[in-house]
Amino acid sequence: MTVSPGSATQPHILARGVCVDFTLAGRVHRVLHDVSLSVPKGGFVSLIGPSGCGKSTLLKVLAGLLAPTAGDVSVAGVTPIEAVRQRRIGIVFQEATLLPWKNALDNVALLMEVAHGRRSSDEIRGRAADMLRLVGLEHAAEKRPAQLSGGMRQRVSIARALALDPEVLMMDEPFGALDAITREEMSAFLLEIWQRTKKTIVLVTHSIDEAAFLSRKVNVMAANPGRIIEATPIDLPYPRNEESYAAPEFARATARLRRLLKEGHREAVAMSAAEPPQGARPLLEEGESTAQRAATGEVSQ
Repeated sequence: MTVSPGSATQPHILARGVCVDFTLAGRVHRVLHDVSLSVPKGGFVSLIGPSGCGKSTLLKVLAGLLAPTAGDVSVAGVTPIEAVRQRRIGIVFQEATLLPWKNALDNVALLMEVAHGRRSSDEIRGRAADMLRLVGLEHAAEKRPAQLSGGMRQRVSIARALALDPEVLMMDEPFGALDAITREEMSAFLLEIWQRTKKTIVLVTHSIDEAAFLSRKVNVMAANPGRIIEATPIDLPYPRNEESYAAPEFARATARLRRLLKEGHREAVAMSAAEPPQGARPLLEEGESTAQRAATGEVSQ
């Protein structure tokens, strides 16, 4: 049996007690509450949950794009911001965000030109060509984004993120805008890339099937406030392919994920109709500071 990456037990990404608050119109809203997770080196985990549960917010915290209000996060043993400085983290968003006037090769080379100014142009373009070859687009090197399909544009975006050789890929619904068939093809492509590069991947998705097919573990989130209600292991053997969708393990995994999402949704609806639960920060009154609320013992710092 093929052994997949991610068998190490040492956490590559670790979050403990993460909380995120946003202030809107003088009131503090708790977006994430007491979120903890760990991802082994070379692991592949997904974050799945309803819209508004904080999946993308959590990914931004892990990627060093947003500082948590409380809690601790480490990536490769350092803070996410330091991991970004060390170029250990690559990010892929839902939109490919390619420069329309540059061809595929130049788009892939862009981050290297910024980060590795001392490297020669030939070195940078050679690395970019290698990354396009890795994602199967060496034939499209001279094409501009408008000449590429949605799936091809996302492959260029992934190649650009891989060009700096990060240890971790943070992916925020990278296939969300694609049609169903292209989405499945891109899932198979991403799985192949993961197994070849042994990167650590954290994926945000709304798709139950996508999460179950790709991941070793799926973190199921609920809203009001955003939190992880279960980290579900996916006991679907590797290598995974089109036949995996018909496997009994896949059916069991997707059924459990669907049940957890429905239970989380019912709880969130009930919470929104009741008083804020203990441990979730109530909205602050106008002029009331977080420190004042903390002094009453209602808010943990």
